[in-house]
Amino acid sequence: MNYDLLIKNAKVLVPENLDLAQRTKLKTDSVDVAIKDEKIVAIGSLGSATAINVIDATHLHLLPGIIDSQVHFREPGLTHKEDLESGTRGALLGGVTCIFEMPNTSPSTTTQEAFEQKLDRAKNRCHTNYAFFIGGSPDNYQNLSQLERLPHCSGVKVFMGSSTGTLLVEDDSHLEKILNNTKRRVIFHCEDEYRLRERKKLFANSTDPKDHPHWRDEESALRATQRIINLAKKTNHPIHILHVTTQQEMELLAKHKSFASVEVLPQHLTLSAPECYERWGAFAQQNPPIRNKFHQDALWKAITENVVDVIGSDHAPHTFEEKSRGYPQTPSGMPGVQTILPIMLDHVNAGRLSLEKMTQMMTENVRDIFKLKNKGRIQIGMDADFTLVDMKKKVQITNQWIASKSQWTIFDGKWVTGWPTMAILGGRVCMREDQIIIPNSGQGVDFEL
Repeated sequence: MNYDLLIKNAKVLVPENLDLAQRTKLKTDSVDVAIKDEKIVAIGSLGSATAINVIDATHLHLLPGIIDSQVHFREPGLTHKEDLESGTRGALLGGVTCIFEMPNTSPSTTTQEAFEQKLDRAKNRCHTNYAFFIGGSPDNYQNLSQLERLPHCSGVKVFMGSSTGTLLVEDDSHLEKILNNTKRRVIFHCEDEYRLRERKKLFANSTDPKDHPHWRDEESALRATQRIINLAKKTNHPIHILHVTTQQEMELLAKHKSFASVEVLPQHLTLSAPECYERWGAFAQQNPPIRNKFHQDALWKAITENVVDVIGSDHAPHTFEEKSRGYPQTPSGMPGVQTILPIMLDHVNAGRLSLEKMTQMMTENVRDIFKLKNKGRIQIGMDADFTLVDMKKKVQITNQWIASKSQWTIFDGKWVTGWPTMAILGGRVCMREDQIIIPNSGQGVDFEL
């Protein structure tokens, strides 16, 4: 057979177990990978094979296409900060081939009409593959069983704290109704809105971003996580807890892995208080906050102990001007989709986790948790989406490299070892050596329902 694409001589991260119904660990194998009609059709020693295009990937690692399952691309309504085109451009340049985008746009993505408008906006503009979350709210819980089944919907997202308008779901009664009206795993931002409101008064006169993790303290996060775990038990419903930041939450979540999956962010694994606020001020402000080294160490321990399932970026850009206002008038959030992979590869090179484990948390586990179809594994029959990385390449991350409309990164000036050199969607090289070669190739992804 003459293949469309042949990737030779790479170190390939392949599944230990080929059963798609089960999550598997990954292993590194020196094999060739052949692609035909956008699918992986052969894996092995393919020395005599011919192809229209051949990539000699000597000295490179071939990963399944990296998936960032938590981004905020601000469209519609807040497109001075970001939009679907600029957000996915940054993603692709950072080696990400698929994103799941959040519902806190303006208007919020809580209806079929708003969801389908997002899909219309994404068509022929996205540089990566994509899916969108529906926001769960007190206004739409009765419709969620239909909404969560819409094509290209990654599931239902709920904000227990730190949101505005219809997306805030602070009370247990509505949280339980959302769980009772959904079948798919529901994802949660866990901060207890009641405690946040109470504690805001204590910091009413503060102008110091260092107070951010004291206002939105460990107890605010723990209470919300405890509440949703209890409701998930009561309703027998799977849940996914986003951006976990505390030792106490990890200790609790470790006991409930049968139904609760866990995400952490590179920011929380890389930066710590008070230093990040001393250096970056409100540019380091996000929700839940970057905390001290004690909590950061607990997040790494939870990765080692398999409590953490997923690494996501929580890409939430604001303009330089917005982040330069005095605290607490500054908005929470920072860009991250373009830096998630370089930062994590640097952690791999520093010996904090293996490349196999990092890749599993950004591909296979995302596939398994969200029941993503045909993506997230290098296996015959799967879609031909890949990320090629050079584990020895040293690069300095700079604001100039950032494609986001925000035009800044908290990692400006940081040297990293390990860099995405190529991103392939459907068997076509779309990004090579920091350049987008084939733009706007992204398509909506599908899920097992």
